Amino acid sequence: MPYPEGFLKNRSSYEPGKYAVITTEGRVINVVPGIKGCALSILASPKLGANFVQMVGTVSTAGKTTIPYGQAENIETLLFVMDGEGSLDVTVGGKTKTLTAGGYIYSPPGKGVDFASKGDAPVTILLYKQRFIPHPDPEVKQPWMVTGSIRNIEESFYDQMENVFVRDLLPVDEAFDMNFHTLAFLPGGCHPFVETHVQEHGMYIYQGQGLYLLDEQWLPVESGDFIWIAPFCKQACYGTGLERMEYIYSKDCHRDEAI
Repeated sequence: MPYPEGFLKNRSSYEPGKYAVITTEGRVINVVPGIKGCALSILASPKLGANFVQMVGTVSTAGKTTIPYGQAENIETLLFVMDGEGSLDVTVGGKTKTLTAGGYIYSPPGKGVDFASKGDAPVTILLYKQRFIPHPDPEVKQPWMVTGSIRNIEESFYDQMENVFVRDLLPVDEAFDMNFHTLAFLPGGCHPFVETHVQEHGMYIYQGQGLYLLDEQWLPVESGDFIWIAPFCKQACYGTGLERMEYIYSKDCHRDEAI
């Protein structure tokens, strides 16, 4: 790593129990057993306060898993290819799919994901896992593998606003205790109100820039930033800049709260 230009600086911000903004300046590469040829940074874990683990980074042309990632009882996983010119072969439960930029795959509890670069070019991925909460009704079936590409999912207006767009990556079905969405704001687009809700979010901005309300702070955010938002933390966003702002985020859903 070269000497820095000017003073050391970092826009990251962390309020324990409320939120975190993890920018690119301070990230380090983490060694993850069972994953080779990849430069991955762990951005969220229970150490942060999150109820999930999320990492992002680059898969080289030799990158691969040597053991399935997230293959443990009651652990569900999701892999999303954010960008890059390459492709990955991803295997879940014996079924292999080839993913390129925009592609994703959800692995049901206990299956895990295996992936390997096809050797054509590097890609940037998001890798996520959390503990599955079973549905209280034993008649409800277990979640199943889901794969696709955000490029093939039609966007919908978010709360009837014609400058904010949303996509669902997973089925809206009570078998699933979580979902992933993309949310995009044209310049000047915003949330319709300041949200305070029980759901927890992990979001990764992969295009544009905006101004995000987290608790009592309005913070500038941009492509490459990761945001963790704890339950009931106030949140809202304005899209700013010259292009649309877009991010992918996780959300827990379809379950009652434990007491």
